[in-house]
Amino acid sequence: MELSASALEHLSLAGDATHIPDKSFGKLVLCACQGVLLEEHRDVVADNPAFKDLDKAVLKSGYSGLVTLLLEAAKHDSTEQTISTILEECKYTPERVKELNKIFTIQKPHLQLLIGKIGSSFPHIVDIDWRLDYYMKNNHMEKVNSAVYLISLKTEVAGETELKEVQFSCSLEQLQDLVGKLKDATKCLEKISQV
Repeated sequence: MELSASALEHLSLAGDATHIPDKSFGKLVLCACQGVLLEEHRDVVADNPAFKDLDKAVLKSGYSGLVTLLLEAAKHDSTEQTISTILEECKYTPERVKELNKIFTIQKPHLQLLIGKIGSSFPHIVDIDWRLDYYMKNNHMEKVNSAVYLISLKTEVAGETELKEVQFSCSLEQLQDLVGKLKDATKCLEKISQV
């Protein structure tokens, strides 16, 4: 897990006892977790009476550093040792390292669940139906004499229980082109997996 220089700087501010006293540190870490997990708690730091005596700019920077650390640690499934190493680089005291790790360990499954819901992935094809229609005539011409394939892909989308359908029609040439591209993609994936 790597953090940017600015994130490490903000994280160092959160760990500095001259800017954020020990009695406020645990509350700040909890607020960072709650701010990530619950939308209504995003601005709770600014209005929290526990932080009324602190410099707002330092508080905001420290909060952003903690949020960055918590999200990155949850994303990478970091261990307490990994987090401790980063915090020690930021000059955290052993007590603060222990307190942050304790809170993070409790909140980690919730953070990972939230991160798992974020992101975009393409639907996964689980089934296919097809039909061949042969058009002999249409409204505009006397004779058409062409085959049209009607394809229906059944897909599953992460986080949804119902299957979705993607339907399209294509000619024989278009279908052959699609099959050729799918074979090429399969070969590329096989090459990548063997490396």
